[in-house]
Amino acid sequence: MPRLTHIALHVADLQACIGFYSDYCRMAVIHHRDTPGHKVVWMAEPGREKDLIIVLLEGGPERPMLENDYSHLGFAMTSKAEVDRVARQAELNGDLIWPPVQEAYPVGYYCGLRDPNGNYVEFSYGQPLGPGA
Repeated sequence: MPRLTHIALHVADLQACIGFYSDYCRMAVIHHRDTPGHKVVWMAEPGREKDLIIVLLEGGPERPMLENDYSHLGFAMTSKAEVDRVARQAELNGDLIWPPVQEAYPVGYYCGLRDPNGNYVEFSYGQPLGPGA
């Protein structure tokens, strides 16, 4: 049976994206490859290095998202307070795109950020996935 192991994203600014996923998502670089004209970084949550990773590939264009485009990466949080903490920090940094909101099950409580490449990233509590399930 197939199992999702990674998501790969081309990014324009590799270091800015590493900082974003380190700061907001608490992910760490677990592998990097630097060959002439080609840099690749693998990032994972501590303890999940063999479950699911994000692969950042240097050299992609920024991804402008349309206002009604809800494509995103989703991270589950342990509480509403944690969602609020991320939203406050993101607002200070100019990264917040969806302020915290409570929606009916299974959506739960969430906020949304824009990473340095333009990808949307959701932080949620109360969905039927992850620690807030």
